[in-house]
Amino acid sequence: MKLDFEKMGGLIPAIVQDANTRKVLMLGFMNEEAYQKTVDTKKVTFYSRTRKTLWTKGETSGHFLNLVSMAVDCDNDTLLVQVNPVGPVCHTGTDTCWGDTNTADVTFLSSLQDLIEQRKKEMPEGSYTTKLLTEGVNRMAQMVGEEALSTLISATHGTDEQVINESADLLYHLMVLLSSKNMRIEDVVAELHRRRHEASK
Repeated sequence: MKLDFEKMGGLIPAIVQDANTRKVLMLGFMNEEAYQKTVDTKKVTFYSRTRKTLWTKGETSGHFLNLVSMAVDCDNDTLLVQVNPVGPVCHTGTDTCWGDTNTADVTFLSSLQDLIEQRKKEMPEGSYTTKLLTEGVNRMAQMVGEEALSTLISATHGTDEQVINESADLLYHLMVLLSSKNMRIEDVVAELHRRRHEASK
């Protein structure tokens, strides 16, 4: 990865994002040493501009930012750092430095679809997704039907928790079915957008 540390006098901004929820958690700065320590330890480390020293997020609080991946922007002078956070990120005790609650939103479905695509490519042993893909489209379609029926029963005779659980199962199996047909959940979202646009005319 080529990084231009010279443009800002030896520092580059590092935008920290939750790898699962896609929420932006905080902004910090890295010099070359902080970047390398992050790579080596898999714990996100910054350079403090006020204290003039390195600091690893969580070294005193225990609220580490466990590194998932890093990507550089088109000018090679800004990092997007994806992490799995341990506890709240902000020193004020909030999940993010903007006061947001770090919970999953619909963009999480894209990362889940990516994981299903990875399973489809690698077909790891012991994976339930692998098992479904191996059994073929008829079995996957059957599972979508069964989960739809379970959702219906939960909605009419079950608890709110059961409705959520069965709906999650239904959505997951639908996404595996879509992947088997070389489609993604985003294709479904695009169709919903199209219908909304048509209805608003």
